Amino acid sequence: MNSRWMYIDFNSYFASVEQQLDPKLRCKPIAVIPVDTEATCAIAASYEAKAFGIKTGTPIWEAKKMCPHLICILAKHEAYVEFHEKILREIDRHVPITKVWSIDEVACQLMDNESANAEQLAAKIKKGLKENVGECIRCSIGIAPNRYLAKVATDMKKPDGLVFINQEDLPQKLHSLKLRDLPGIGTNMEIRLKSCGILDMKTLCSLNLEQMRIAWGSVEGEKMWHHLKGIELPEKETQRRSLGHSQVLAPELRNPEIARIVGRKLTTKAASRLRTMELVASKMSLSIILEEQGFFELHSACNQVDDTMTFLSLFQDMWNQITNLTATSRMKKISVTFSKLEKPIGQQYDFFTDHSREKRKK
Repeated sequence: MNSRWMYIDFNSYFASVEQQLDPKLRCKPIAVIPVDTEATCAIAASYEAKAFGIKTGTPIWEAKKMCPHLICILAKHEAYVEFHEKILREIDRHVPITKVWSIDEVACQLMDNESANAEQLAAKIKKGLKENVGECIRCSIGIAPNRYLAKVATDMKKPDGLVFINQEDLPQKLHSLKLRDLPGIGTNMEIRLKSCGILDMKTLCSLNLEQMRIAWGSVEGEKMWHHLKGIELPEKETQRRSLGHSQVLAPELRNPEIARIVGRKLTTKAASRLRTMELVASKMSLSIILEEQGFFELHSACNQVDDTMTFLSLFQDMWNQITNLTATSRMKKISVTFSKLEKPIGQQYDFFTDHSREKRKK
């Protein structure tokens, strides 16, 4: 067995913490929400809720149609951080943590002796989490020759999975996956690949290095080729300074409450992209263009983070400030931007903090 990386992904983390804190919520469909209104979106869903099709980003009014007996729970930021810290201490008892990627994902690079006993090690971690953190705190563990494939493996069996991708399994073990199952392949990239005749994983895995670069239209294709071969690439310093998403709203979306939901989706999408690029941000900006040609821009500073929950909290704070000023004004365009981007240093970040803000109106 030649497994070098262990990736640990906690299943429905926020919802699982809520079920651990309140036994009456166990085995019930629950959605964790940032504010108590049906106009908000779910920021997490229990597996019982996911069975009804509810997922992160589902509007609560829609979720309640999908599951009339859905239980909505206000997010408890401090509790999620407290459990995160307990989880890190427990994992560290068994194997050193190489990097914390988010509040519910960590990666461990295994030494030769750990790699040889990876299955027993994973079992000990799962047992320790159940006994010392909580029986509802379940995780899926992926073990593979590189960190990328180890992360892929965590999604191959949920919840509470353990999946090995060994060097000798490649590429056959990947053939059953969909293109979108790979981190870094979103809707647009899937369309691009299919336009090149790449319709499934078997075809993708058969490409050579040059073909992969052509398919991606950039060096990212070469990186993906190495990922799928089980080769661990050295991390490189990023020169990127910011990333974000914006949307010009159709007339029917310009009502402030509907526009807020669009803004939350942009925030969630940008946060996911940030994690895919393996970056953290210490500044978030929100800008709004009104139909009446007014313009508002706010900035929020924070510790280096990459998790959706923190950015949604920042977004909501800035949104409240803007709507207090704009009253019922209709909104024409929304932009969300993360800046002061860096590669993460160290193992843990303060995910929920007080934030300093500055405001500018034009």
